[in-house]
Amino acid sequence: MRKGIYIGVALLILFVMSSFNDPTYKMAKLKYNGGGDWYGDRTALPNLIKFCNENLKTNFQLQDEVVDVGSAEIFNYPFIFMTGHGNVIFSDQEAQNLRAYLIGGGFLHIDDNYGLDQFIRPQMKKVFPELDFVELPLNHPIYHQKYSFPNGLPKVHEHDGKRAQGFGLIYKGRLVCFYDYQCDLGNGWEDYGTYAGDTQETRLKALKMGANMIQYVFTQ
Repeated sequence: MRKGIYIGVALLILFVMSSFNDPTYKMAKLKYNGGGDWYGDRTALPNLIKFCNENLKTNFQLQDEVVDVGSAEIFNYPFIFMTGHGNVIFSDQEAQNLRAYLIGGGFLHIDDNYGLDQFIRPQMKKVFPELDFVELPLNHPIYHQKYSFPNGLPKVHEHDGKRAQGFGLIYKGRLVCFYDYQCDLGNGWEDYGTYAGDTQETRLKALKMGANMIQYVFTQ
């Protein structure tokens, strides 16, 4: 009888301990219409999740998920990642849904995978007609979390040779959307060797900047 009690207590302890290891949060990639390759950077989020769990002690589910911009499921994710090269179209319902998500405390990271800029700006204007993207100053807290980037975004891929820029949409004093342009952070998070010529140093910088974003989202 006593042995059975001991076993029962031991199993209860193991259950409680395992529950602490259950993922607390999940990340998702945004699926949108228009024909653009929303599905790009396939290994980016899993690598960022692993880096954050190891270095920030976050507890994200190891595998990212996919969420439609117009779905109610979007509210299950504190951090949404959007990427692509091409066309983006938000319906009125999708724009309103994304607005409600962002106003309600969600955060969107838009990664210009080269060629997205001309499409995403008018679509985000549907979401926030009253707001414009503003370039974040170098002293903005997003650049100075666990890792410091005094010169702003690291340059991952050259493309047009322009400097990397970080833009934001700020709603009632809160940064709700961060947009990296001419930077390609998402490519920097992918498996090493995905892109010829990439270095481990550049990849590490990209992951650190991604970790800064996550830390900022959870502490602002």
